Amino acid sequence: MILRNDETMDVEVPGSGTMRTHLFRPVVEGQFPGVLLYSEIYQVTAPIRRLAAMLAGNGYVVAVPEVYHEYEPAGTVLTYDAAGTERGNALKFTKPVAGFDADATAAIGALAAHPACTGRLATFGVCLGGHLACRAALDPRVAAAACFYPTDIHSGTLGAGRSDDTLARLSALRAELMLVWGRQDPHVPLDGRAAIRARLEEVGASYEWHEWNAQHAFLRDEGPRYDPALFLQAIQQTLAFFRRTIG
Repeated sequence: MILRNDETMDVEVPGSGTMRTHLFRPVVEGQFPGVLLYSEIYQVTAPIRRLAAMLAGNGYVVAVPEVYHEYEPAGTVLTYDAAGTERGNALKFTKPVAGFDADATAAIGALAAHPACTGRLATFGVCLGGHLACRAALDPRVAAAACFYPTDIHSGTLGAGRSDDTLARLSALRAELMLVWGRQDPHVPLDGRAAIRARLEEVGASYEWHEWNAQHAFLRDEGPRYDPALFLQAIQQTLAFFRRTIG
């Protein structure tokens, strides 16, 4: 499906200014379910743009916000190197969790109101974005969330002060989750994954769970950890999940 992939919308977030958000959607006229896609700590890189295009090309309006809009000029992309990683991680622990939540509320509202969106919404995220996709799914307007190797949920260390309440708030979750993990991911070890799954069972969450022999960031189609076979499998599972939950 041919895409529009060069659009942006500037979303106003109360208290923190304008959040540049990148849009990917089919060229054909009509309305499509919406997916709020959260990036890694590097913001909207080329691999993230290709991932968004992959989803949009299957019949979705995909919005990708710049998660560090308060700290970096609009359009900033951090590099996949030591300097970019240091900056991205520093900002992850500088930005208050309330700021991430305010971004989600604003982005969900903007996506739902877009004329090409049906109003049926899901979230999708990788790494930091996996955690943000999970938190955003606490919004009752979100029906489903696909969270790939989400960091800091098990340790409760997202945001300023390295203290978040995501595990505790899962009791309020009404969206269905799809969680995907790499067994060789040092950022979310076995005991961390077990803690998350135990909490999901405790609160009676609706979820599906996938663990593969893969590294962290295996979905990123750049660098040595990329696994093309698992990428294809993961995308097919994600599309099936979204078709079932948001159409």
